[in-house]
Amino acid sequence: MRPGPRNLITDVAGIRVGNASDAHVRTGVTVVTSDAPLTAAVHVMGGAPGTRETDLLAPDRLVQGVDAVVLSGGSAFGLDAASGVMPALRAAGRGFPTSGGPIPIVPAAILYDLGNGGDKAWRESPYAALGRAAFDAAAEDFALGTEGAGTGALSAGLKGGLGSASAVLRSGHTVGAIAAANPVGSVLMGNGPEFRAWAEEVDGEFGGLGPGTPPATGDAPPLKTLTPMTSTTIAIVATDAALTKAEAQRIAIAAHDGIARAVWPAHLPLDGDLVFAVSTGRAPAPDGQRGLAHLGHAAACCLSRAIARGIYLARPEPGDVFPAWAARFG
Repeated sequence: MRPGPRNLITDVAGIRVGNASDAHVRTGVTVVTSDAPLTAAVHVMGGAPGTRETDLLAPDRLVQGVDAVVLSGGSAFGLDAASGVMPALRAAGRGFPTSGGPIPIVPAAILYDLGNGGDKAWRESPYAALGRAAFDAAAEDFALGTEGAGTGALSAGLKGGLGSASAVLRSGHTVGAIAAANPVGSVLMGNGPEFRAWAEEVDGEFGGLGPGTPPATGDAPPLKTLTPMTSTTIAIVATDAALTKAEAQRIAIAAHDGIARAVWPAHLPLDGDLVFAVSTGRAPAPDGQRGLAHLGHAAACCLSRAIARGIYLARPEPGDVFPAWAARFG
């Protein structure tokens, strides 16, 4: 596998990403969309998820495509970001057809960033407006680190962030991932600065630091001490391979390995770890179960890299509750 030209999820042809942030509130929204409906699925492995429109992604549900997927800060308030995306899609004639007009299908997931030092005393939720702004900004190029849904993210002792990565397979298929990393656990090997995802790194994309020293067997894992009950890594993996909803769900399941490789520990009762998988269907279907397995492996690798890149690229800012990786180790 080699990265695509941008090393972003948008290397999957047809995928566009938009970010919107509020630096005062220390929060933001990321929207992944396409010009045509996306086959989509989801798999949740954390114990504390926050979601919208995820039940309809099951393989046996009526709706076969989604128009956008939203990742947002703000905890449950952030689910309102999808409400800002829907009117823009409806104006473009997008959505599930009904007698009363199209209904845009916009699944969403949130992370908790309410304890990161930003001003949360707003009376009117900012998330619908942030969702609309992120959708309007959707493009093939977008920024990483302290951006979009990663604006207010935190991890164990470090700022979190928004990361992305891609891979082109020998089959010709492209796979990409985007993650808003806000985990309870640590992304570092021991005390760092090396990343737990080091084995997946390509071309020094998060520092090229190698393996470092892992914690000793039996060591207590480092956990976020600030609001430890409310954390998560939320992610989207994408491919151009034509997939059924059931196959997309298998990719979402496999991609969770990428969280486990990048974060220690992962999939806790305290986390809301969740992965969406989407397909543009612009390339042929995978070659049987072996081809599907290769796609799932690539999705996990890309997701692991995306998590590390998001935290590696987080910006130091005045008033940070936890330091950015660059401020602590750069």
